[in-house]
Parts: sequence; structure tokens; C-alpha cells
Amino acid sequence: MKHSFKFFANKDCRYYPCHKTADPEHFNCLFCFCPLYFLDDCGGNYKMTRGVKDCTDCTLPHDKGGYAHVLKRLKTEFTEMRKNAAEADKPDESA
Repeated sequence: MKHSFKFFANKDCRYYPCHKTADPEHFNCLFCFCPLYFLDDCGGNYKMTRGVKDCTDCTLPHDKGGYAHVLKRLKTEFTEMRKNAAEADKPDESA
């Protein structure tokens, strides 16, 4: 399968599909636990319940295009983290 690293469906999983979807044939299990969970604004359809992110209604990482969205966001976040770390490592020249 071309680009099989971007998609797989674990149809033997007892939770498959773990979200309601109109397109179960293209339900992607690659991101079974969303790597964007740590972001305040991940781009998905989540709710905050008593301070806990509830992603029950979100299928973004499982939909077509989800792989590209997740990788793009992770690259953006990691670039920003590296930039912030580099800034923090600079010596304080005001002293």
C-alpha cells in the first residue's frame, strides 16, 4: 500500500472505530492517542470538562488529511519550542 506509514485501520480492536464517523473505511488508527492533546488549540473538535480535554467528538487525526495536519502542527510546535529554548540559553547581556 502506497504511503502505508500514514494510514492503518485496526479493525480487530475492540474499540474500532472509537469515534462515530460517516466514513469508517477511511478511519485512521495511526494516532490512536492524539499527539496534539497537549496543545491548548489543537485544531480539533474538543470540549473542556472540569479542566480535562474531552476529544470524544473529534475525528481530526483519524480523517483523511489528519496525518498531514498532525505533522504540520507538531513541526510548528517543535520549531517554536526550539526557538524559545535557544532564546532562554542566550546569556543575559544587560548585566
